[in-house]
Amino acid sequence: MRIVTAAEMYDIDAYTVQKIGFSEDMLMENAGQAIASRVMKEINDHKKISILVGVGNNGGDGFVIGRILKSFDFQVDIWVIPPKEKIKGIAKQAFEVYKRSGYDVHFYSQNEQHFNSLLPNYDVIIDCLLGIGVKGTLRSPYKEIIKKVNACKVARVISVDIPSGVSADGGEVNEAIQADLTVTIQAPKMGAYTYPSASFYGEMIVADIGIPPIAIEHCSQERFVWTEKFVQKHFPTRPPNSHKGVNGKGMIIGGSQSMPGAVMLSAKSALRSGAGLLTVAIPDVIHPVAAAHFLEAMYFPCPTEQGYFNGSLDIDFARFDAIAIGPGMGRTQGGEVIVKNVLQQQVPIVIDADALYHLKKMLPLLKNRDLVTILTPHPGEMAHLTGLSIQEVEQNRFELSKQFAMEYGVYLVLKGPFTIVSTPEGKQYVNPTGNQALAKGGSGDILTGIILAFLMQHGKTQTAICNAVYVHGKTAELLVQAKHTHLDVLATDIIEYIPKTLKVLQHKESL
Repeated sequence: MRIVTAAEMYDIDAYTVQKIGFSEDMLMENAGQAIASRVMKEINDHKKISILVGVGNNGGDGFVIGRILKSFDFQVDIWVIPPKEKIKGIAKQAFEVYKRSGYDVHFYSQNEQHFNSLLPNYDVIIDCLLGIGVKGTLRSPYKEIIKKVNACKVARVISVDIPSGVSADGGEVNEAIQADLTVTIQAPKMGAYTYPSASFYGEMIVADIGIPPIAIEHCSQERFVWTEKFVQKHFPTRPPNSHKGVNGKGMIIGGSQSMPGAVMLSAKSALRSGAGLLTVAIPDVIHPVAAAHFLEAMYFPCPTEQGYFNGSLDIDFARFDAIAIGPGMGRTQGGEVIVKNVLQQQVPIVIDADALYHLKKMLPLLKNRDLVTILTPHPGEMAHLTGLSIQEVEQNRFELSKQFAMEYGVYLVLKGPFTIVSTPEGKQYVNPTGNQALAKGGSGDILTGIILAFLMQHGKTQTAICNAVYVHGKTAELLVQAKHTHLDVLATDIIEYIPKTLKVLQHKESL
């Protein structure tokens, strides 16, 4: 499922009409039919429904939706917010068809008090006010109406395509419909996966209106939602005669006297996620703690200075299929030396946490690497790497991560709600799983371990990363569904619940 911008959606519509031969009114009819069908599944015919119609195609969809719902005996009032003469084009055609079907509308203009008195009495409010073309500050009366809708605490609010007032491409939001459900048309819009705009969507579902895939492929960049279907399609399987050596020989480099837990979380999650053999390179001062914590890994104690790596790392890297570096290693000179050493090795690497801090000084080395390199920054680390502010990163997550991945030839995992995986070729994959329980120390270390393990077991790097991110988020979801709240989940809880997630994804066990 592709994610599109507003401009791309306009191009898709134009291509469908001009190149394929659909008519505009046919697309509007398809949209209204698909959304009405979904609405009828969500509510019963005893509910009092108000459809708020604005100008443009979003308003036209409202007329079609209203006509369909009325034909099935739903109690529907359509409120047309703009003056009648403002309704033009195919929206006007939909309006005329609605009237010729024997139905009436209410006009907001000169009936404001009546509208204000009725609005709190509706059970369902369907938002067809403003579409994907909206930019800038809202004008009257839309701003005031949106405030009144949001004040209706009893009504269920359903937005068509996007919540009115939100930009399709994301960004700051001044005033917008707070939807309980958004039925988006044909393809999700980019703003549904960035904050703060994503917080206005409520639950989001996609209504297919019959646009042929060729139109979407021709007119949009390669941004995809990585769904459970893709996870299952690309999930690795082990033949009966497999052994530990063929399931990946990995190394994790990290830890320090003040942060021994980070590298242990990464190591334990890698083992839980199927790594065949794992070696953990750690400062010698924390070796006894780590070795007592879990028995399944091998250890490579390294010389230290004041509890941190001193820069000496005499390892035969050719023995390993992949390496992860960074969790808990600290920001000392010794750590910087080790990161630079690892970057020059001919082995796939995952770079996280403090290794990303050191990487800022070594970015040119990335361009010289011809093997897989995976970076896993959160927004703060991405800001450090790019020299931007965190706010600038968050406002432009898609484009910044794509540019960085292509410029340096890396796979970039920009963490956060709706983590984005960008490939060196510029393809992007958005992860739909996860929740607030992951906003806690240690979560990122766990993801590093899962990525390392999956990298050694999947055939393709992109599918390994996307599956790892999905499993990480899905585990948090299952934990909260089963026995936890968003507040009390610990990083170690996530590790111990990974087996449950793997079983669920393989359809071997239900929650």
